[in-house]
Amino acid sequence: MKTAVIGASGYAGGELLRLLATHPVFEVTVVSAHSNAGEQVTSVHPQLQSYAGRQFVTADSIDFTQIELVFLALPHGESAALIAKLPSHLKIVDLGADYRLEDAAQWEKYYGGEHAGAWVYGLPELAPGQREAIKNQNKVANPGCYATSISLGIAPAISLIDSSDIVVVAASGTTGAGRSAKINLIASEVAGSLTSYKFGGVHQHTPEIEQALAKISGEEAKISFTPILAPMPRGILSTITAKLTKKISTEEAHSLYSKYFAGSQFVTVLPLGVMPKTAALTGSNHVHIQVAVDDHTSRLVVSVAIDNLGKGAAAQAIQNANLMCGLDEAAGLRFDGLGV
Repeated sequence: MKTAVIGASGYAGGELLRLLATHPVFEVTVVSAHSNAGEQVTSVHPQLQSYAGRQFVTADSIDFTQIELVFLALPHGESAALIAKLPSHLKIVDLGADYRLEDAAQWEKYYGGEHAGAWVYGLPELAPGQREAIKNQNKVANPGCYATSISLGIAPAISLIDSSDIVVVAASGTTGAGRSAKINLIASEVAGSLTSYKFGGVHQHTPEIEQALAKISGEEAKISFTPILAPMPRGILSTITAKLTKKISTEEAHSLYSKYFAGSQFVTVLPLGVMPKTAALTGSNHVHIQVAVDDHTSRLVVSVAIDNLGKGAAAQAIQNANLMCGLDEAAGLRFDGLGV
């Protein structure tokens, strides 16, 4: 299936290329990066020797009549303008935020600019029926990295908690901020240090998470979300707490989560006592979850680890494309994390 990756010079785009290089069905025939047009793919991503001799091209130069599937890994707000020019036969997975939010006012508040609309939300494990919803569409909005870990972390327990009192502290590696040069992301600033950023309810994934949780609960959800920049290249570890509205033990909560994700190929609820580690997920589409009940405060506590470039971006985009194209959702994704 002839495939184009647009925005391929960034971290998520590079990870898409790496994973697609061995995909059994999707054949990357076009690699696009506007600012790097004419350059060798390997000059930007030297690890991708399977693309040796290939050059980046501009999106304007692509003959989309020869393409069947498109992955967009563009900065937020840039996908919609390009998509408006594309032929209708294409299957598209957008890794940007352009089509995630249903509420135009929320888009304006957190991103600014014109609201492009909303596509089906590409988080297959979120709730029963979500996979089928993705299968029946030609266009999918890939979730944000934080939104993936946090939404999956709270979804199984949404009927047992006060959804207006969800507190999240989540640490992410520096690749989550993109590849553009920024002073706060250079090694001497990041190494050996942790720092919060975009806290106080202003992080752009906040409305996305609240929207996802409200969809499955039927009630308004509110989260207090503090993201932390961690001195590592990739990975997310989210710690979620919420006030319980029903009495439940840690063992019962663990059983609930295990049953909720029993049909998932990628979400693992770890044995009690085993904690999620970001390194265990590096390079994979997997999610590790642990859960406990804090009897002292009557709060549910959930720990979730993912690779922000894997399940948080490129690998999940491929999972969504697999579903859209009628393939096994794990096609090209059957591998474990690196562990280091």
